[in-house]
Formats: sequence, C-alpha cells, structure tokens
Amino acid sequence: MSGEKTEEPTQQKLKKAKQEGQIGKSQDLGAWVGMLAASIMLPRTLRQAMEHAQELMEKVPDTIIDPDPGKTLAILREALMSAAWAVLPLALTMMAVGVVAAAAQGGIRVATKLFIPKFNRLNPFSGIKRMLGPQALWEGFKALIKTTVLGTVLWFTMQDMIPVLMDAGRLPLVTLLGVVSDAAIRLIRAAAVAGIVMAAADYFVVRRRTKKQLRMSKEEVKQEHKNTEGDPLIKAQIRAKQMAMARNRQMADVPTADVVVVNPVHVAVALRYEPQKGAPRVVAKGKGPLAAKIRDIATENRIPMVQDIPLARALNANCEIGQEIPAEFYGAVAKVLAFVMSLKARGAAAGIHRNPNPTPAAA
Repeated sequence: MSGEKTEEPTQQKLKKAKQEGQIGKSQDLGAWVGMLAASIMLPRTLRQAMEHAQELMEKVPDTIIDPDPGKTLAILREALMSAAWAVLPLALTMMAVGVVAAAAQGGIRVATKLFIPKFNRLNPFSGIKRMLGPQALWEGFKALIKTTVLGTVLWFTMQDMIPVLMDAGRLPLVTLLGVVSDAAIRLIRAAAVAGIVMAAADYFVVRRRTKKQLRMSKEEVKQEHKNTEGDPLIKAQIRAKQMAMARNRQMADVPTADVVVVNPVHVAVALRYEPQKGAPRVVAKGKGPLAAKIRDIATENRIPMVQDIPLARALNANCEIGQEIPAEFYGAVAKVLAFVMSLKARGAAAGIHRNPNPTPAAA
C-alpha cells in the first residue's frame, strides 16, 4: 500500500527532524564520558587543592596570634581563589566533553519548536502508549542492566578495599586517605567504562528507533520530491511564461531591424546592422506563427523583407537572438543589406522583395 512507511527518510525530512529536536541520541553517553574524564582529572584537582590547603593552613597560626580582620579576609579570599583555580580545569573538561559528545551524536541545535505547546503531548492515551510500548520496555531493561553492571563493579572494587579497611586502625591517616581515594577513583573509572559501553548500545538502539519513526511512504517521498524539485506542471507554466516574455522582448525589437529575411512563409529572421558595433545582429527570429508575427510587425513599421529561402533557414538554425551572425554568413547578408540600401535609395524598400542574388551555399 502507498500509505505504508517503507522508504528511508530523505535528507529534507532528516533536516526538518533535527530542527524539531527529533534526533536519535543517548542522554547517558555524555554523562558517562564526562565521568570518565572527571576520574582522570580528579587526582590532579585533589592534589592541587591539598597543596593550596596546606599553604593556607601554614598561615593560620600567624592569624591566630595576630587576629587582624584584614589578614583573615585575605586568607579567605585566597582560599576561594585557590579552590576556583583548582576546580576550573575539571569544569572546563566536563563542559568540553559534554559539547563533543552532543556534537558527535548529531550536532548541537536549539530546537525552538519544542517550546511551542502541543496538545497531543497532553494526551493521556499517548502517554500510556509510551509507558507500555517497546520504548518503555527498552528503558526498563536498560535500567536493570545498568543497575546490575554498576552493582557488579562496586562489588569487585569493595572486595579489594575490605582488607584495607579492616586494618585501617594500624595505618597512618595520610596513607588511609590515599588508599581510599585511589579505590574511589578506580571505582569511578570502572563504572564510567561500563556506562560508556551501555550508552553506546543505547545510542544505536535509539538511533535505529528514531530512523524507523522517520520512515516515509512512497507518496510522501514523491510529494517531497515534487516540493523540492518543483511541480512539473508549475515548471512548465514558468517556462511558458519565460518564453512568452522572450517573444515579447524580441517582438519589441523588430521595428529597429534593417531587414527581415523570410522563407517567405514559414521562417523570418530580423537583422540590425550598426557598423560601429560590429557585424549584423539577429534581433528576432521564429518559425510558423512567430514568423507571421514578425512579418506583420515589419509590415506595420515599413521594414523591408527579403525572400531568400536558404539564407532564412540557415540564419534561423545557426544564430541566436542578440548575437552577431557567424562569419560564414557575412557575404550573403552583405548582399542582402546592399540590395535593401538600393531599394531605399529608390524609395521602394517597404514590402516583400525577392533576393536577386540568392545564395544556395548559405543553406
């Protein structure tokens, strides 16, 4: 059936879907990649923060001995600046990762149409259908897998930490903090890697579902092609209008011609010769009804017409309107113009005249 959506979406349909925010992407991919990047940046951030904190703690005794409010505020300001500088690389990394992850899944675009309220989004039946449909089943399965994988990663990580925590009372505080922080970072990295794998699978599922939703019927593809390329009927009408305008323009130039070479009935070519502009030019030409129109205008404006069947056919076939005649027609046209000048000298140029020196070679 023509209504079945069996065709792949066209580029125009995909572009429109992007503008409306209908892009197949995983919301989790950017978050998990960001977490992995954070686990890489976090040790450096914590180390810088601890170094700055140690420097500030060394200034505290002097402040206690001499409790000057100005010094206290200076230390507080320095602490805030140190914390900001320590966290800044981590924040910039997270931001860059988020932008790259979004761009890799179809680009960054503000879908303003999503802000326009649509009543079909408030339809409770559509909401129930989404809750009980394949998408809801996939989301539930994905949540189950996510919980299982993260639980497994946490279990194996904690197994390595339990012996250390059992002997925590025998270890120095600095050593214990280092062991715990290393274990926490390993846990974050393992969880992030597992999350990225799950998010990649989710991305392909969502992409496939979105592409399926955007499928088109044969009739929709045909209609979009018609809208993009143009309706053949409309294009034909435009061409007809353009041809009519071109005919009107050349008809307006016929009164400026010096001679019209005719067939005498089927073909007419109007020529104008201006020595300062070069060779004679074709100002109008045509066959059938158009040739008849050219002859009528020439008669009304007393433009001389010369009957030369071979020359008329050759000029009509080989010359374009507004262009100079080719060099091979110079001699034949020169004879016609000389004949017309002799007619004008006698005052008998108007009307149709047979060329006394026809040139069969011009055919």
